[in-house]
Amino acid sequence: QVQLVESGGGLVQPGGSLRLSCAASGSLIGNYDMRWYRQAPGKQLELVATISSGGGSTSYADFVKGRFTISRDDAKNTVYLQMNSLKPEDTAVYYCNRPGVQSYWGRGTQVIVSS
Repeated sequence: QVQLVESGGGLVQPGGSLRLSCAASGSLIGNYDMRWYRQAPGKQLELVATISSGGGSTSYADFVKGRFTISRDDAKNTVYLQMNSLKPEDTAVYYCNRPGVQSYWGRGTQVIVSS
């Protein structure tokens, strides 16, 4: 059984930074693309960033381009999301996802951007 566990969320002031981690167990993630999603209160789930298997390709939603960076360390079976220049509208629960015929999700980590 694949488990994804997110960590690193918290309260941060506007302009600040956070680094989210997604640790996988039960299966190696090296052969899979990995994604970060987020869901703000009262809003739909939205895709934030994707990294290809091997890490050679990344893509970002327009609203985070230039501020967020997705990366992976397959030796640690972990995916990261470095978030810089955070804005109040980045407040959301952030979820890690392994897409595929059988998709796996973590339980999320809360990010609150507020002064």
